[in-house]
Parts: sequence; C-alpha cells; structure tokens
Amino acid sequence: MFLTADTLAHLPGLRHGFFTRQGGVSGGLYASLNCGPGSQDDLAHVTENRARAAQALGASPSSLCTLYQVHGAEVVTVREPWPADARPQADAMVTDRPGLMLGILTADCVPVLLVDPKARIIGAAHAGWKGAIVGVTNATVEAMEALGGWRDRMIAAIGPAIGWHCYEVDAAFLRRFLDADMANEQFFREGAGEGKYLFNVKGYVAQRLAQAGIHHIQMLGNDTYKEEENFFSFRRTTHRQEADYGRQLSAIMLEE
Repeated sequence: MFLTADTLAHLPGLRHGFFTRQGGVSGGLYASLNCGPGSQDDLAHVTENRARAAQALGASPSSLCTLYQVHGAEVVTVREPWPADARPQADAMVTDRPGLMLGILTADCVPVLLVDPKARIIGAAHAGWKGAIVGVTNATVEAMEALGGWRDRMIAAIGPAIGWHCYEVDAAFLRRFLDADMANEQFFREGAGEGKYLFNVKGYVAQRLAQAGIHHIQMLGNDTYKEEENFFSFRRTTHRQEADYGRQLSAIMLEE
C-alpha cells in the first residue's frame, strides 16, 4: 500500500509513507486509492481512501492535513488539522506537533518529506517544476528552522515522481531553467524531436535540497508515468486524453 525511505524508516517516533494507488475503494480512472479531493472522483470514495491511508500509518483520519496545491512556494505551519474542504492554498507544510499527519498529493510531481530528528520537526513539500524553480524546498527548510530545526541535521526523502526519460519539454521550458542557472543544463537531455528535451525533475529537486544545506537525501527510483499499476500520472492521462486522474498521497507524522 505504501513505500518507505530507508533514511526515515528507522528513526524513532516518526512514521511516513509514499502511498501507491493500491488499496482503496475508487474505480475506473481513479482505481483505487485516490486521495485527491480536487479530482472528480466520488467524494465519499476519496474520503474513505484518505481514512485508509491515515489508518495505515496509525493515525486518525481527522489528523490528515493536505493542501489546495497551487505550484508555488508558500509554506503553512500546521498547529491543528483542518477539514478537507477548508484546505489552505500552499505547497508545503511544517509542524512540531505530534499526531498531525502532513500529506502531499501528486500525480507526477515530486513529493518531498523532511525531518529534523533531534528537534522533532517535520516538513512535506509538493515540488512540481513550477514550485521547484521558485524554491518551495528552500522555503520548507526555512520554515522548519523557524520552528527550531537545523538544516545540518535534516533528512530528506524524495518520493515517486515522473522519470526523466518520460518527461519531455520544449525549448522555452529549457530556457526558463537556464536563465535561472546555466548549471541546470545537467538536468536536461535531448528528446526525440527537434526542440524537445527530457527533464530530470527529481534530480533537480535533489540538487535544490543539497544547495539548501541538506546533506542526507534519499531518492526513491519509482517512475509514476511508467508504473501504471502503482501510480497515477497526469502526463499519462494527458497523452491518453482521459478526462481526469487520481492523486497518490505521501505523508509524514510525529508519533504522539
């Protein structure tokens, strides 16, 4: 039902999971563990799926906090949970409160889970290319520091996301990243067609974390586009001209 990162799995007092699409009640395009209230799936199914995910980590369904993600760099400091229909518009969360389950929803974008195990502060970020380039991971690290964390101690895990062999972009996309930093050329390879390139979004997010001073980073190798049995994919849905798509959940929580 969910994957874990070795760097986080053995830390005392911490629970986390990168959930697959398996183990839920949704059908059709959303089969089966669609946790995205922003999809057009039956809301009752989404609610049950979210409850199953929370329970799988030993949490109360009401403790699961997710966002209305907008592909930016806004970070919310979470002190209490909110209803799924009252989600703040942001792309990352941090907390030092035990029992709160921070959840990121993705379908190709990069989920990032972070912890300072000594200060017992956690963070979760949704890093699509737009959020990544404007610094959502940097903002998350800074918000964790504002709660008393130290970036030198922080550990990051990058979850399943689209693989670079499947992520074709155009020349304008490439130019946007080169204008930000010419060193970003390393995250691009020539694509199949003229003016087409392949983008290593997970590698880019990992570098942004490293540049922010995070020394311990693990990247899961799963490709959401290729691994259809286990993951939803916005780009796969787009290529097939399907009406909608599900979202998988990545979550982290401090034990009570």
